[in-house]
Order: sequence, then structure tokens, then C-alpha cells
Amino acid sequence: MDDGKPTGPEAKWWSRPPAGRATPQEPEVPPARSGEVTAQLPPVADEAAGSGEQHTPGPALPAPADQASVVPRERPQPLHEPDEYSTPPYGGPGPWAPAPPVQLPTPAHGTPLPPPYAGQQGPQGYPPPAPPQPHQPQAQPHQPQHQQPQPSQWVQYDPWSTAAPAPGQQPLTHHGEPRRTKRRRAGVAGTVLLAFAGCVLGGAVGAYIERNGGFTSVELPQTDRESGGRAPDSVAGIAASALPSVVTLHVSGSDEQGTGTGFVLDRQGHILTNNHVVQPAGSSGEISVTFSGGQTAKAELVGKDSGYDLAVVKVTGVSGLKPLPLGNSDNVRVGDPVVAIGAPFDLSNTVTSGIISAKERPITAGGESGDGSDVSYVDALQTDAPINPGNSGGPLVDTQARVIGINSAIRAADSGAGSDGGQSGSIGLGFAIPINQGKRVAEELINTGKATHPVIGVSLDMEYAGDGARVGTKAADGGPAVTSGGPGAKAGIEAGDVITEVDGRRVHSGEELIVKIRAHRPGDRLELTLLRGGRERTLAVVLGSADGT
Repeated sequence: MDDGKPTGPEAKWWSRPPAGRATPQEPEVPPARSGEVTAQLPPVADEAAGSGEQHTPGPALPAPADQASVVPRERPQPLHEPDEYSTPPYGGPGPWAPAPPVQLPTPAHGTPLPPPYAGQQGPQGYPPPAPPQPHQPQAQPHQPQHQQPQPSQWVQYDPWSTAAPAPGQQPLTHHGEPRRTKRRRAGVAGTVLLAFAGCVLGGAVGAYIERNGGFTSVELPQTDRESGGRAPDSVAGIAASALPSVVTLHVSGSDEQGTGTGFVLDRQGHILTNNHVVQPAGSSGEISVTFSGGQTAKAELVGKDSGYDLAVVKVTGVSGLKPLPLGNSDNVRVGDPVVAIGAPFDLSNTVTSGIISAKERPITAGGESGDGSDVSYVDALQTDAPINPGNSGGPLVDTQARVIGINSAIRAADSGAGSDGGQSGSIGLGFAIPINQGKRVAEELINTGKATHPVIGVSLDMEYAGDGARVGTKAADGGPAVTSGGPGAKAGIEAGDVITEVDGRRVHSGEELIVKIRAHRPGDRLELTLLRGGRERTLAVVLGSADGT
């Protein structure tokens, strides 16, 4: 039945569009003007209908070459300007140009492709369109119906269609472009991460190089080793010369033990030190001597004297001993540089340096026994070279490494006890027995085992608070204060006299008078100045001798 619409294969150009899509309006053909002949197309038989009716076809299609050509007349012009890209108006193809082909998205590599679409109709019944043709100058006769269209690589695409693919057509389930996008995004993200990691690693490497100076081992510049020594009068030169003669003493007894220093007097093994260093050994203790090179040896006590605070010990079976040369303490001047060597707090071979701060400084040490028998009186050399417990008995040497004193005492800031309950350290007030006195006492101890003390044969009032040393009224045992027949009695000294000077040097106390007298040898002649009844007198006295303890 003919309802006025084209049917059959030729109806594909005028099929109804999908729902919701605007129906394209056919361009309005203006009426022919006078003298113009409108090209007529021959009727086309509808072989599919089989009724023999003829229908007016749509737009002209190219005619076979054997068909008679019709002389074309001027083609009607569209109402708008031609499109230079031959694109038809939106919604459907126009009567003067076919619809452009639509290319499907390119699938990713390896995605299976559907079979060719040649000869198949689209979801709306459109045949595969021919490739775009340039504008034709004249209409061509329609292709015969019996001629089948050639296979084409193009397929009809309708974005609004919801129909299922025709048989034989498989939809693309893996599209190439989205996957390439994901890969590209993943690649960009990886690049960003690598760049960030590189920045972090570069910063860490830069910080390491800045702090450590690179990846190579560090070798700092250093002065070459010197083969030469030091000047003999420098501290280093003095120490190098004196250290081999200095020893460290470790003393242990039944009740106590101690550490001190000594130095070699001769090649027979005699060593001079302080009495209070060997005191802990008593009569049955042990004395061990350690030399600067590390050798050790046992020592025996030769003799000691508490009044001078000096002692001599001897080692045997030791060879290669180097005696330390002795100087002359009378040649010392205040300000002379000195070096003290010892074992402060048992730190052996310690060297300190300073100067002579004062001379003839009267000091007393000891007195722990309570009866005064262990009190020593020293006309000492004062030095600011640091001296600490353990330095006692060590040498105080001059710039020629000669002994000028024996380090014996220090003045502490407090009563002598440190904050830890032990002895306090040096505050720059050290005292040494002059070597002239030490030499005489050492010789007596080595030769006789005892030392003698010079005396004037009088007893002093140690409670006197005035200036000078006053002779007492009686002795400690109740006898006369001036020993009958003694040096003092022979010189004319009487009880109650106040002695103010010894050889022209002022005396301010009884202890100071004893120190001045013991700085001499027995038999030395001294000149004393004294006050008697408000009158000053000068007397000469020859020193006597008394055995020490």
C-alpha cells in the first residue's frame, strides 16, 4: 500500500529521524523562471515492492555512463552561503551533498576489531555513505536499483541511536583513547614522583656534602714531625733533663699509706724526699720506688729528721741511675723562673712551672703528734709553681735543671681540707726547703743516720704576743730558761730578753727565730739584737749542736 512515502531501498535517505531529533526541512526550490527547463529524472522502478508503480526518487545519484545525459540547467541555490568544507546543515544531508563520514574511535593496540561493515545497514537503515565528493556541476542520473553498493570502510554513526548493533557487528568494549589517557596520567604522576624523589635525594646529598665535605675521607693539614729538640733552658728542655732523675714513692704501713716524690742524689741509689712522705711506713712498712721509665724497686729508709722534714731512702740492684745536680739556694733571686716536678695526686712525671715568689719565708709544718716533736721549721723558698699533694719531696729546679729546693708544703685556701674531704689543691702558694739546708741534712743522714740542729741554748716563750722572740723564765722541764754553759749563756743572754734581729734581719716571733737559726750550721757565728729593760743591745753567739729526731 502506498501511503505517500518512499519505500524500498531508495527510502533510506528520507527515513524518519530518531525520537526527539528535529526533522530536517527540505530546502525550498524557487519556481522556474521563463525560458528555463527543469531537469527531470527518469522514474525508478521499485523492485522491492513488485507492484510496477513508479515513485519519484530523492536527490539525484550518479548515473551510469551508458545513460543519456540531460542538459543541466542552473541548480537552485541554498538560502545560506556554501560551506567550504562541504558540511551539510545539522540534522540530515542536504539535497546537494552527501553526509560526511564518521570515523569510529581508534581501539587500543591489541583490541579485537569487529568484522567489516561492508554492505550492512546502520541502525536507522542508512547505507554506508560514499566518501565526500566535490560539488557537481550537474545532476547525474540515479544508479540502477539492481546495482549493489560497493563495500566501504566507513560505517554510519548515529549518536542518538539506542538500537543494538546489527548482526555480525561486535561493539568495541576496550577503547584505545581512555587507556592511553590513563597510561599518560600514570606516566605524568610517575615523572612527578621521580622528580620529587630526586629533589629530596639531591637535598640530602647536598647537606651531607656540606656537613662532611664530600664522600672522600677527610685529611687535615698537619705540620711535619720535627726532629730537633728544645732549648735546654726552656720548660720542655728542663723537664727532659730532670725527669729521668725523679721518682715516685708509694709508702704503706700498718695503719696508713701515702704517695710522694723524690729525686736521685748519687749513683749508689740514695734518694732524698720529705719526712712526712715516708712517715706512714713506720718501722715495719714498705717503700716502693717507681722511676720515670716505669722500672720499680724496693727502697729502705736510711734516715729521717722531723725538724727539717727530710728523709733519705736507698734502692739496690738498680743500674743506670742519673743523679740530679744540686744548685745553690743562696744564688736564687725573687722572680727567677723555676720548674716543679712530682706526682700530684699520684699522677707521675707531672711538670709545672712558675717563679720564685719570695725567699726566707719562715714556715712551720707538721704538729700532728700534739707534743711538737714532729713540727718542722723551714726558712723556705716561696713559689707560684703549682704544687699539690703528691708533689712533696720532689725537686724545684732552675733553668739549668739544677735543684734549688725540695717541695714540702702548700698554703691552702681553707684549713687544708678540700670539698671532697681530702687535701685541697694549689692556690699558687708553695714552699720548698732551700737545697743548701737539704744538702747538709742529707749528708748527715747518709753518713750517720741522724741530722744535727744548730741551737743557742735558750727556751723561748711561745705564748708571747709582742714583736720579737722573748726568752722564757724557765724551761719546759722546770729548769732554767738559759742553759748553763750553753751558747746563749756564754753570749750574755738572760731570761726575759726580747730578741728582735738575727744578722740584721727582723724577727717577729719565736717560730721565726728558730727558723732563722736552723738555716745555719752548728758552729756558725750569729749577731743578735735584743731589748732588755727598754734598751737595745747587740750580742754575738756561736751556734751549738743538738741531735735531731
